Amino acid sequence: MKRQLPKNVRQIGNVSDSSKIYIEDYVDTFFNQLCEKADQTLTGAFLVGEIVQEKEEDYIYVYGAIRMKEIVQKGKDIFINESTWKNACEMCKQYFGDAEILGWFLATAGQAPEVNHNILKVHQKFFPREKSLFVVKEAREKEETYFIYKYKNLMECGGHYIYYEKNVEMQDYMIATRKKGQMTPSEMIEDTVTKNFRSVIRDKMEKNEQKGHSRYVYVLSTFLVLVVLVIGVTMMNNYDKIKDVQSSLNQMGKDTSDEDKAVETLGTLVSGDLENPDGEQPDADKEDKTDDKAGVPGADGTDYPDNTEGTGDANPAEGAGDANPAEGTGDVPGAENPTAQENPNAQENQEELYTVQKGDTLASISKKVYGDTGHVDAICRMNGLEDGNLIFIGQKLLLP
Repeated sequence: MKRQLPKNVRQIGNVSDSSKIYIEDYVDTFFNQLCEKADQTLTGAFLVGEIVQEKEEDYIYVYGAIRMKEIVQKGKDIFINESTWKNACEMCKQYFGDAEILGWFLATAGQAPEVNHNILKVHQKFFPREKSLFVVKEAREKEETYFIYKYKNLMECGGHYIYYEKNVEMQDYMIATRKKGQMTPSEMIEDTVTKNFRSVIRDKMEKNEQKGHSRYVYVLSTFLVLVVLVIGVTMMNNYDKIKDVQSSLNQMGKDTSDEDKAVETLGTLVSGDLENPDGEQPDADKEDKTDDKAGVPGADGTDYPDNTEGTGDANPAEGAGDANPAEGTGDVPGAENPTAQENPNAQENQEELYTVQKGDTLASISKKVYGDTGHVDAICRMNGLEDGNLIFIGQKLLLP
């Protein structure tokens, strides 16, 4: 996987070279710990990391350092024996896996050694790769100088970067060396200060993450508000259309009701014409009028003779007894109470006509009057109904 440039960095010096050097903070702390040892003897370490090439620039990442088991100094000349190199390779594989040893570090007391023929020879022997590193640091003043191997020579760099990240491998190595008794109390204090500094950096990183999360929540909230506004505006724009649709539905319902009333009125007119096509009163009314005249003396304009004069008999009862009821005398049954003659006819008329009530159908009327539904067709024929469903409240039906 391609390595990403570190986000949390601290620049040391003037970085102007095309090769950018990145030293992990734990490694820089380890350099300072080695400087504490340099007051007693010359100390050194091997640099572990990788070189990444992107376009026209080289990025040199150093995320590990392995202390030299032994370094030999004869006068001004410095030597690294094979056993020291072999031990470094084993430690590198143990703690850093397949990482590459990119160079070396020297911590000196007093004046730093010059990059002479001896130093260049040692470097070319163990680190012949282009862009490998050589770092020298003066223990008291903590002044350091970085060199890059280019064009078969060690060339001084103007500056470098210190970066911060999780470096479990280097932490494990530093803990292991401390357990072996290779760390002094002063080094432990230095390491505590470094941890405190790392805590500050870690807090800063967490705050940046929280800011990023807050920014994300803010953007999401803004988007949701915009969505709600758009929905609200759309609903307001469609409100008038919804009202128009509702009005149209109400108008359609009203029109349907008017049509039903028109059909009902038409049915009334048609039924009335069928019952009385000549505009005359029904026969039942005529019969009622005839019945009203029946049995009433003189109702038809005829004068009946006086019983007392016509008989010449002083006893009206005897004259009355000789009279023939069929000839219209006063002894005709029902003459004294005409209403008794009318009631049978009225009862008969009420049985022949039926007034339609709310909820009636021809089937219910047939069942109500005859006790079954078998007279529906007879009622239709009697009233001239082509469709038995076209009856209305108040309609009078002739019953067969």
